[in-house]
Amino acid sequence: MPGPADTKFANLDFASSPINSSLTPEEKIGIYRDMVRIRRFEHQALAQYQKPGKMGGFLHLYNGQESVAVGTVSLCGEHDHLITAYRNHGHALAVGMSMDECMAELFGKAGGCSKGKGGSMHFFAPDKNYWGGHGIVAGQTPLGLGLGFGLKYKDLPGCALTFLGDGAINQGAFHESLNLAALFEIPVVFIIENNGYSMGTSQRRSSAYRECLAQRAEAYDMAWDLVNGEDVYEVRAKTHIAMERARKERQPTLLEVDTYRYYGHSVADANAQKYRTPEEIERYKTNHDPLILWKQLLLNEGVMTEEAAKGIEDAAKDEAKQSVAFAEASPAPTVESIMDDVYWETDNNTEASKIGRHFFND
Repeated sequence: MPGPADTKFANLDFASSPINSSLTPEEKIGIYRDMVRIRRFEHQALAQYQKPGKMGGFLHLYNGQESVAVGTVSLCGEHDHLITAYRNHGHALAVGMSMDECMAELFGKAGGCSKGKGGSMHFFAPDKNYWGGHGIVAGQTPLGLGLGFGLKYKDLPGCALTFLGDGAINQGAFHESLNLAALFEIPVVFIIENNGYSMGTSQRRSSAYRECLAQRAEAYDMAWDLVNGEDVYEVRAKTHIAMERARKERQPTLLEVDTYRYYGHSVADANAQKYRTPEEIERYKTNHDPLILWKQLLLNEGVMTEEAAKGIEDAAKDEAKQSVAFAEASPAPTVESIMDDVYWETDNNTEASKIGRHFFND
């Protein structure tokens, strides 16, 4: 289905779409709470990263993009799976991971979600159908394809949400994944979180395209659509259509969600206010912040009060502070555990572990 997949939604009120009109007031407030929790976690993570000796490695913050992770995750069911790139804290918290285990992972502690061995870019929660957290640009896209293939192979009514940044669309692995997804009719939804910049390079300087990045799906005869990422209702409405296409028709979709990050590519990005102006950043914070827009919408709908919003904000701040205390109190990984979690077979003493050779046995 080449061309924009969902033109029937053009100029419509997304709040009235079936998937949104069925939202209860509690669910709408829950969406706001989830976005605030992500924002407060990232603020606390930044504060701790700036303290010497607290964290190692990189830190890719999700501030400004919260509506994408929360809006899409709010649609997921038992058989839906998620995988993303290195800017993965927001997705992790959205699927229900605790701030404690996430902050401890940033601190490199054994109480972290990856036992302190993954760091900022490698959060995982298999029990929540969340498969990371991957540092290699576009490296998660064939893995997301594999998740979708597994669903089709097992005849399960789910889909694989595979997130990537706009800089990943030029990687060969991504195009191979699109080709196979279309060719073998895999229930996967590729979601480009387009924040406008590939590391420190603008989209126009890094990618060749006619009208938009998602239009590349036409080369693979794949459905595609553009999504306004600051509008939770639109994120949910359009992503739901793509997910239903995957679940019921076993057809893939490429979505491009227009969003924005307030900080640099990572905290180590010293030029974040040089390749884009401070005025541009402030304009997005003032006019396009998804938390502000969703809060105002809920106030206008009479779903939430200012007092309730403040309570949610205060609770998220306290939770983020507590996660730091948990991370600091959590023990460091032991030297003896360094070989654990390398091969599933050896960890579980399977028959396969008794044959062949493993590199650490040389």
